Amino acid sequence: MEKNGDQIEVTEREASNKPRSPHNVRIVLAASLLLAVVMMSLAWIVPALS
Repeated sequence: MEKNGDQIEVTEREASNKPRSPHNVRIVLAASLLLAVVMMSLAWIVPALS
């Protein structure tokens, strides 16, 4: 960030609000979805066995 008089200049990366590593977000979302599916399946299958 640079200040020239009253004007402040920022780079595109500084102004952006995107996560820096979107790949990690995908991994967390995929893992949580898989965990939710497994837990819901267990909640349905285990009572059906008894």
